[in-house]
Amino acid sequence: KKATVDPEIDMGETIGSGVWLASAAFCSGFAWQPIVNFWQGMNVDFNTVFLGTWAGCGVAFYTGLRAGRVVMPWMPNGDYRNLKNDASLSAAIGGATAVFVGTDTAYNPDQNWLKGVVGIEDNDADLTGMIKAGSSTALGFAVTQSVLNVTYPAGKLWND
Repeated sequence: KKATVDPEIDMGETIGSGVWLASAAFCSGFAWQPIVNFWQGMNVDFNTVFLGTWAGCGVAFYTGLRAGRVVMPWMPNGDYRNLKNDASLSAAIGGATAVFVGTDTAYNPDQNWLKGVVGIEDNDADLTGMIKAGSSTALGFAVTQSVLNVTYPAGKLWND
């Protein structure tokens, strides 16, 4: 894009932001399976696993963002405005991780209301499973972000 559309793009800033976001994504991704295992190990209903994963992974992503602002010298220091932005982005990431729970059709399949949309069945081809997995996170992020966009006034979210 820098070479063809916008020569004003600062590649150092873009790469730094990418490293920061990737580090936060590592935190939520690393936490996902233990969080799901915890809730499923408690033998709770699907919605509790869904919501617990949303909250847990959202907090893990948020923690990664805030920690990155402390340890990555190229990132702006934490302040109230970016705290709110980090929180709203983390809520959307949490939504992505929660919908990914719906890909597991083995746990309480009669309660999994996402099964018909993103549920990965034993007889699905590998490529189909990959498409459903990726689609689940995209769907969760898009729906959560859309709800946030219509709920909060302009200037209050990470993407404003």
